[in-house]
Amino acid sequence: MSDDPKTLVSTAWLAQHLKDPDLRVLDASLYLPEAGRDARAEYDAAHIPGARFFDIDDVSDSRSELPHMAPPVEKFMSRLRAMGIGDGHQVVVYDGAGLLSAARVWWLFRLMGQTDVAVLDGGFPKWQAEGHEVEDMPPVVRDRHMTVRFQNHLVRDVTQVAAASKLGDHAIVDARAAARFRGEAPEPREGLRKGHVPGSRNVPYTDLLNPDKTMKDPAACRVVFEAAGVDLAKPIITTCGSGVTAAILALALERIGHHQWSLYDGSWAEWGMFPTVSVATGEA
Repeated sequence: MSDDPKTLVSTAWLAQHLKDPDLRVLDASLYLPEAGRDARAEYDAAHIPGARFFDIDDVSDSRSELPHMAPPVEKFMSRLRAMGIGDGHQVVVYDGAGLLSAARVWWLFRLMGQTDVAVLDGGFPKWQAEGHEVEDMPPVVRDRHMTVRFQNHLVRDVTQVAAASKLGDHAIVDARAAARFRGEAPEPREGLRKGHVPGSRNVPYTDLLNPDKTMKDPAACRVVFEAAGVDLAKPIITTCGSGVTAAILALALERIGHHQWSLYDGSWAEWGMFPTVSVATGEA
């Protein structure tokens, strides 16, 4: 793969740059309850040297009833400052699943106007499989100021997505598994209707990954989007279950050079319970 410190870097790149004074590494692992995994405990037991733990559920909007919505700017700044991450740092985010939740944190940084951030391709499993160093010690953290410039165009709410669905002026792309998209499989959260946003297309995030959980190269990713009927000439809104795997689609779009994308933060956790918006089932 071609390393890009603004989107995706390889384990070889990270191993080469791990001692750079302005590099900061984040473990952003997050699992659904049914996975039976404790992200914080796994981080405490072993992580990439110097990595800080980024708790997606904590660095979120606690005022919202929806899961891990983007936090207010002030909260993001204070949490990152406490992690010793700020202006002038190159950030690399990874997770323990290979490539799952790390992209969500990449998007959060982008939303806050920070562009020197990349996802570790293949994540912690690939790092460990290759025999790279790990540690169980917490890093030494020094405060660092972060300047935030919120990027409104990278996030969408239910009203904006409903308008896009009705007007057809955006392509809406859903990262959930095909059975959930079609309304054939139950939703993991109680009380949600089954189906998808009318007019949306389905690109399960797993279709963009190789067997080792690295991301397919840009040309292959483009083929996946086109095969799913996504109109790449339009601005794209990505969505999923709760705004996590939608960021994998956003990362892939950025990699293929499609920069007019945004993420529906509430995703199906919101749309599926919103009484005034319609739901489609079956194929797109």
